[in-house]
Amino acid sequence: MIRQSLFFMGPHKVEVREEPLAPPGPRQVLVKTLISAISPGTELLIYRGQAPGDLAVDETIPALAGRFDFPLKYGYSAIGRVMALGKGVPQEWLDRLVFAFHPHESHFLADLEELLLPPSTVAPEAAVFFPNMETAVTLVLDGQPQLGEQVAVFGQGVVGLLLTGLLSRLPLAVLATVDLHASRRALSEDWGAHLSLDPTAPGALTQLLDALSDGSYRGADLCYEVSGNPEALEQAIAATGFHGRVVIGSWYGLKKADLNLGGRFHRSRMRLISSQVSTLAPELSGRWSKFRRYLLAWRMLQEIDPTPLITHRFPLTEAVRAFKLLDQNPAEALQVILTY
Repeated sequence: MIRQSLFFMGPHKVEVREEPLAPPGPRQVLVKTLISAISPGTELLIYRGQAPGDLAVDETIPALAGRFDFPLKYGYSAIGRVMALGKGVPQEWLDRLVFAFHPHESHFLADLEELLLPPSTVAPEAAVFFPNMETAVTLVLDGQPQLGEQVAVFGQGVVGLLLTGLLSRLPLAVLATVDLHASRRALSEDWGAHLSLDPTAPGALTQLLDALSDGSYRGADLCYEVSGNPEALEQAIAATGFHGRVVIGSWYGLKKADLNLGGRFHRSRMRLISSQVSTLAPELSGRWSKFRRYLLAWRMLQEIDPTPLITHRFPLTEAVRAFKLLDQNPAEALQVILTY
């Protein structure tokens, strides 16, 4: 059969190509994609040519083997239905709704071990948020927010908003968020933030520090940087109090973070923590497995409906428009999905 596949060909250039696809082999299934989600973080870095070409795409996911050099097939959130079975696959797999960490393609082959089964109570358009929810869950695990802490989140894109939704369920003293776009700040407060600020507004840092103060401790106990903007990391450090934690969830690619670590940071004893969803922190791995984290992410998708974050839907054949929108109009586009 012939499938359609999205290729990143170079900076600001994507193409949809037709490719032959063999029948499923032993213990494989053929999946027809229904929808896939564009990551406005990683995929925009690729689209803009800001991903390091010599870096492995993902060393833990077979469908994402290779490096970040062009031409490249990418994408990591596909929802589809099984339409054909290879030898040795039980018949009950036929027509199942499945999730896969897979590039944007109309059809694909997958080993059974590569597929996840969304709960029946999670609709396809909610299930496509699974990777972002898993990332948000990982950020919470890595930050270890505690009772009564003052927490700030820099960046209210998809991951930032899901993280805000999770944090708002905890008994925090203050949950403040920061984002450039007014529409996202409004959503942030709807999703549980006590206040949401524009980082470019006059006096924004002072206003944030005033909010993150209980009279005896000034600043955030815990800051998350998930904006994708290296400049926000220095703002997060400035907003963090003595011995606070800064969890860095952004991937900057080739963008450099120019940090002033010679002033207050030097005496603050704060901790900078790298968070990334491909692995689990060693101190958690005795109790947490990827499977346990998967179960928690699915449960959170049942409790927090992410579908209002979908702002645009494009057919795969119009992927050029989708990426141009995300690149040029971030205030308008939040979660963009491709349909098949």
